[in-house]
Amino acid sequence: MTAAAPRISFVSLGCPKALVDSERIITHLRAEGYELAKRHDGADVVIVNTCGFLDSAKAESLGAIGEAMAENGRVIVTGCMGAEPEAIRERFPGVLSITGPQQYESVLAAVHEASPPLHDPFLDLVPPQGIKLTPRHFAYLKISEGCNHRCSFCIIPKLRGDLVSRPAADVLREAEKLVRAGVKELLVVSQDTSAYGIDIKYAESMWADRSVRARFFDLAKELGGLGAWVRLHYVYPYPHVDEVISLMAEGLVLPYLDIPFQHASPSVLRAMRRPAHGERTLERIRRWREIAPDLAIRSTFIVGFPGETEEDFELLLEWLKEAKLDRVGCFKFEPVAGAPANELGPVVPEEVKTQRWHRFMAAQREISRRNLAKKVGRRLQVIVDDPSGPVARGRSKYEAPEIDGTVHLSSRRPLRQGDIVTCRIERADDYDLFGSVV
Repeated sequence: MTAAAPRISFVSLGCPKALVDSERIITHLRAEGYELAKRHDGADVVIVNTCGFLDSAKAESLGAIGEAMAENGRVIVTGCMGAEPEAIRERFPGVLSITGPQQYESVLAAVHEASPPLHDPFLDLVPPQGIKLTPRHFAYLKISEGCNHRCSFCIIPKLRGDLVSRPAADVLREAEKLVRAGVKELLVVSQDTSAYGIDIKYAESMWADRSVRARFFDLAKELGGLGAWVRLHYVYPYPHVDEVISLMAEGLVLPYLDIPFQHASPSVLRAMRRPAHGERTLERIRRWREIAPDLAIRSTFIVGFPGETEEDFELLLEWLKEAKLDRVGCFKFEPVAGAPANELGPVVPEEVKTQRWHRFMAAQREISRRNLAKKVGRRLQVIVDDPSGPVARGRSKYEAPEIDGTVHLSSRRPLRQGDIVTCRIERADDYDLFGSVV
């Protein structure tokens, strides 16, 4: 009688970069013959990939660990919160192992010790593109680890270290495997995507029949030639980003930029340790839209940062109305243990943070409504995310999965997940588009 393969239950929390870490771990484990369990209580061991960026994320991570301990008891913890193991050990002294982010070998070693693999690995147990936790039609493509910035509100460099870029050939080989496996959309992620290659001096590596530099523009151009949608996330507005806008105008990469501006007030930006030139950023945005008029920009902002005055906040609102960004997320400042911003002041009261958040979101809602209204009557390509139900749901080139709005699709013919269809936009609301497949 053949022994049953060991079963692993997996919880992945946090950002897309952490999701890629989870995919790598799962791919290794599947290659070694491990199976994935849907429930903790049916698994030989549980792995929890944690997030430790905000206190609320830490609380969610601790909750996931506690649930795994209660339902299974054999728990391995990894990820960003694992860089501060004391907080985990204090609450859950019985966890089997705690490791920080990107420590794949340590996680695998802990799994082997807790539940040894049944047999030697056979690579044909996993598909060439590895195990993915996203739907089959899109995938996150991580091009680097860590970050060289020292923003006062962030502890990511402490958790994940300085920038470490992957060779361009490695990234392109992975992307090619994904596209061959049916991926229609590549979402390029890292902590600082536009800094890609700085740490390795833009080193060249051989891919296909040519040498490719580890440089943001070069990588984006090569990815654009693979035949999939290419969406760029976490792009800091360095001067060389202007070059990539030309690739958007040519249709090689999607006309979409995810840029974490965070604020517009020079005094707040200085306190955040970020470039403090909001007016120059507005000029850059105007220039980008001249090159690629269809460009969609998404961003995130923080309100209630220590020392933020009403004047600072009003300046942010005016900047927002002039920038007319397409997709925006806003967060109330939340202290993060170990972040220098905690020592700044004066502290903005919670009720003021909440009031400013509502004012910010109301202003952006009106901007979003007007931007989307301009798309009514147009024909857009839409990738289908969910074909079930009377009305399917998908996204155009201007929306990323899970963080942006949705295109609601009426169709006379059946649609499949991952289909890219042409849709006539018939109406819009504050955040979503509605149309019919033509």
